[in-house]
Amino acid sequence: MNADPKIIIEEALKLDTHTRALIAEALLETLDYEEDFAISQEWMEEINRRCAAIDSGVAKLVDHESTMRQLRV
Repeated sequence: MNADPKIIIEEALKLDTHTRALIAEALLETLDYEEDFAISQEWMEEINRRCAAIDSGVAKLVDHESTMRQLRV
């Protein structure tokens, strides 16, 4: 694949929050964590718990614009 990573990122950022989370999860799952960088077992469990909460719809995702609006109030 010869796609420009900057263009891919720009296009991905236009997607809704849930879709971006799914893509991020899929990409992270392809990394070999042990070789690239160390992540403790506790953090891996937390990451998996949060991903499961997103996948199941339990976690309420808030986009950047909404978060910024709430902070300004």
